[in-house]
Amino acid sequence: MISVVIPCHNEEQGIQKVIPKLPQGAEIIVVDNNCTDTTASVAQGLGARVVKEKTPGYGITIRKGLQEATGDIIVVLDGDGQYPAERIPEAISFLEQKAFDFVSCSRFPLKQPDAMSFTRVLGNRLLTVAANIMFGLRLRDSQSGMWVFKKKVLEMIRFENSSMPFSEEIKIKVAKHPQLRLGEYHISYAPRVGDSSLFPLKHGWQNLTYLLKLRTQLWFKK
Repeated sequence: MISVVIPCHNEEQGIQKVIPKLPQGAEIIVVDNNCTDTTASVAQGLGARVVKEKTPGYGITIRKGLQEATGDIIVVLDGDGQYPAERIPEAISFLEQKAFDFVSCSRFPLKQPDAMSFTRVLGNRLLTVAANIMFGLRLRDSQSGMWVFKKKVLEMIRFENSSMPFSEEIKIKVAKHPQLRLGEYHISYAPRVGDSSLFPLKHGWQNLTYLLKLRTQLWFKK
């Protein structure tokens, strides 16, 4: 079975576009992170199971959803309509055909330049270059919020971050695990539906400082 985890904070407009595009029969888990709009009721009306996470944070919201997931294959994507939910079957086929354990869906090169501001493009590029240099990787998009992976990954890796850097943490730890294989699959990326809760400078700094922290931790483990 496929479980789809969707972290949400006030995504009533986006979620009604995302859920109908998900694979038929998938377990849909929408994690309500202190929504003050109708996200929860809209998601329930479209067949999703809504769970609540009161502690603010992107990472802790996803981790709540992962705890609830029962499928052998888990998909994570945002509820803002930017990631192509309709391409989940293709990404899963890629995961299985290439014998990967985790596939991160890369947004770059962007198919729609207007989907992301110059500031965000630059920030994503810089963080990806930093991650690649620090950890010896070859990622194209270290910050992607759409992933497809086997549930066993959750049993083999210990996660710690509760905020935005969780996205880079999971990719780096999978890539560095000797028994896991990580790949990237190119996807389209659309303009956002609704207002964004992303603060590029604040979250960019959080991501960069976490990279430095994680690199230091891995050095001391050697």
